[in-house]
Amino acid sequence: MGSKLKVAGWVALGAMAGVLTTMQLQANARSTLSPLPLEELQQLAAVFGIVKSDYVEPVDEKKLISDAISGMVSGLDPHSQYFDKKNFKEFRESTSGKFVGVGIEIGMEDGLVKIVSPIEGSPAYRAGLKSGDLISRIDDTAVRGLTLDQAVKRMRGEPNTKVQLSIFRKSESRTFPVTITREEIKVQSVRAKMVEPGYAWVRLTQFQERTVDDFAAKLAELYKQDPKIKGVVLDLRNDPGGLLEGAVAVSAAFLPKGVEVVSTNGQIAEAKGSYRADPDHYLRRGNADPLKKLPEAIKKVPLVVLVNGGSASASEIVAGALQDHKRAIVMGEQTFGKGSVQTVRQIGPEAAIKITTARYYTPSGRSIQAKGIVPDVMVDETAEGNVFAALRTREADLEKHLAGKDEDPARTKELEQAREEARAKLEAELAKNKDAIKPLPEFGSAEDFPLQQALNQLKGLPVAVSKAAVSQKAEASSAAGTGKSKD
Repeated sequence: MGSKLKVAGWVALGAMAGVLTTMQLQANARSTLSPLPLEELQQLAAVFGIVKSDYVEPVDEKKLISDAISGMVSGLDPHSQYFDKKNFKEFRESTSGKFVGVGIEIGMEDGLVKIVSPIEGSPAYRAGLKSGDLISRIDDTAVRGLTLDQAVKRMRGEPNTKVQLSIFRKSESRTFPVTITREEIKVQSVRAKMVEPGYAWVRLTQFQERTVDDFAAKLAELYKQDPKIKGVVLDLRNDPGGLLEGAVAVSAAFLPKGVEVVSTNGQIAEAKGSYRADPDHYLRRGNADPLKKLPEAIKKVPLVVLVNGGSASASEIVAGALQDHKRAIVMGEQTFGKGSVQTVRQIGPEAAIKITTARYYTPSGRSIQAKGIVPDVMVDETAEGNVFAALRTREADLEKHLAGKDEDPARTKELEQAREEARAKLEAELAKNKDAIKPLPEFGSAEDFPLQQALNQLKGLPVAVSKAAVSQKAEASSAAGTGKSKD
C-alpha cells in the first residue's frame, strides 16, 4: 500500500476523511461505569510491571500508560483517538480554523510540497509566494522524502519564530530562499465567486468554527453583486467534514425552518437526537444567527451540490439532507461513507479522547456508513473519465471501520482489488512518462469539468453523465434483454 503515497499529493487534493465531531468537551467521564473486569486489569498491571522491570532499557511510566490508552481507543475504529497534550492542541487548532504557521494551502507534486494557494493576508502571501510554487527545503531539511504531515509540522511553530523555505518557481525556472515569520493564521474554509453572470459558486473545504459565519458573509456578498442569482453550485468535493453544528447550519441556509437535517443514534441518551434547520440546533448559546443576513431567495434558488469520493462526514450530512428534501440535485461521485459521530471527552487538563458515540442518519432514515451518498447525477472528474477516483481510499477500505447496515464484505473486497489494479496501472504509466496523466485542474477554474456540468444542469443544458454510469446502465439493459441477471 506504500505505493499510494507516490501519487496521493496530487490525486487526493485534500485531507482524507475528517471527523464529524460534536463540540461537547466533557471534563469527566460518565459516572455510571459498569463493573470493571478485575482479572483483565490484573493482567494489564502484570504486563506493566514486567515491561517496567525487564525491558532492555528503562521506560517512562507515563508513556507506557499513554500508549496503553492510545491502543485501547484506536482499536475501536479508525476515527476514535487518544489525544496527549500535543495532539490535543493540534486537534483544537484544526476545528477552530486557527494555527500558527506561514499561511499556505498545500499538496504534493513530484515529491515536493506544492503551494495550492497562499492564504490572503498571511505571511506567505505578503512574502510573494504564488500558486504553483514548489517548496524543496524547509530550513535545513530536504522536502523530498517527507510526508505532507511531516512537512506541515516543520512549517508550523511558535508565533514570531522564523522559517526559511527554498522555493522553486517553474514559470521563472529558478530556485530562491524566502524567510518567513510565523503568525497565527485564520484558515479560509469558504471560497465563493460568480463564475458566470447569474451563477454563483460556493466552496467549503472543511466545517470549522468560523465556517458558518464565513459562508453566510460570502453568500450575502454574492447576492449584493447580483440580487437575482439564477443558480448556486455548492461545492463539497474533498471536504473531509468537521463540526456537526456547521453541517446543520449550512443545510439550514437552504431548507425550510424546522425540517430535519440529520438524526443520530448511539448507546447513551445524549447520542440520540434530531438536528433541525433551526438556530437552536446549530448555534452556541448567546451567539447571533449569521444566517439572518441571507436573503429569503436563498431558500428557493436552484441548487446543485458537487461531491466526490473525498466528501466525507459533515459534507455528506449536507448533501444527504438537501437530497432527501429534494432541495438540490447532487452531482459527482459517490461520497466517502463516514456515517459516524465522534465526541471529544477530556480526561485531564491537557488530554482527551475522541470516541465514536453515534451513527448518523439522513432525514429519510438512511445510514450512509461505509456506503456514502449516491449522487442524483453521476459525473466524472474529467471529460476523459474518472482518472483518479479508483485511487481514493473510502470508509469501507479502512481497517476496523464500523460496518454499514447493508455492507457486503465480498463486494468491498472486490472494489478494493479493482482500486489496487487501477493504482498499479496508473503508476506504471507514470513510470514510463510522468507527464502521461495530467493533474486535475483547480476547483472553480474554467477547466473544472464537474463544475461546468453543474452549470449545465442549472441552465437546463445537456450534462455529460459519467462514462462508468452509462456503461453500467448499458450492461444492465443488456442483461435484462437476454434474461440474464447481473451480480
